[in-house]
Amino acid sequence: MKSLQDLDIFVRTVDSGSLSATARALDMTPAAASAALKRLEAELGVLLFVRSTRSLRLTQEGALLLEHGRPALAALQQVQGQLASGRAGELRGTLQLAAPSDLGRNVLLPWLDEFQALHPGIDIRLQLSDRMANVYSEPVDAAFRYGKPQDSSLVALPLAAEHRRVLCAAPSYLAARGTPRTPHALADHLCLCFMLGDDVHDRWRFWDAAGQEAQVRVPSHNVSNDGDVVRRWAVLGRGIAYKSSFDVVHDMAAGRLVPLCTDWTTEAVPLFLVAPSRRQLTPLVRALRDFIVHKLQALAQGAGGGEVG
Repeated sequence: MKSLQDLDIFVRTVDSGSLSATARALDMTPAAASAALKRLEAELGVLLFVRSTRSLRLTQEGALLLEHGRPALAALQQVQGQLASGRAGELRGTLQLAAPSDLGRNVLLPWLDEFQALHPGIDIRLQLSDRMANVYSEPVDAAFRYGKPQDSSLVALPLAAEHRRVLCAAPSYLAARGTPRTPHALADHLCLCFMLGDDVHDRWRFWDAAGQEAQVRVPSHNVSNDGDVVRRWAVLGRGIAYKSSFDVVHDMAAGRLVPLCTDWTTEAVPLFLVAPSRRQLTPLVRALRDFIVHKLQALAQGAGGGEVG
């Protein structure tokens, strides 16, 4: 399918920012890759790139094609692979995912390995960063995000709608500094904070048995823009952390971290799988979502939690 190949070259060129890099990746000459783009432009009757000797810049029409063409390409490539294999029920294709650092390294990575073992026709490209991936402009099919996106145009599939944070510290820290009995006592402790951009998350919220909210501004002893660093500091006994319970569930099960103030309700941090549009929700993405929901439910129940979906 020549048009499908041309669209693939277009998307790859946008992602790499270089026509020659795309040509090398596909083992073809730059001239052949350039001809494919010109053929696509001629077929559509629009200019897709503004070309210079040093760079390629998308036109408005090119940006529109990228928005709609990327999910269409993924779906068509998956169908093409299924037809070629003769096994229409087999999942095939490339999954481009983004996830927070801590969740990605310590929870999702082994699950993605397992998912890939169940579906050998799948390739995975995983971006780990606590900076929120822009699912419109970056080469991402779906992104794992804590908190429902404020952008209502995004599609957010719930993975763990009732998920919450946990206040925790290492036994060594508690032995040296004592155990806070209420969130208000955190003012006298060393606290480990996460930051996003210039915003330090040092206002921690809790609710007592009567439903009264306590918002505590904690002293930020150590601060990092990497959630996994905050977790590691906590395990090393450097202070108290307020983390997604998924991020520290293995540490708590092993006794490396201890939950604190358990008679208080902690802040909700629902987990979603986010995509730029419903067209991006290919059978491959939906299968991954179902697989991860099952894993998260088993993880929460194994840790003494309830339903998360």
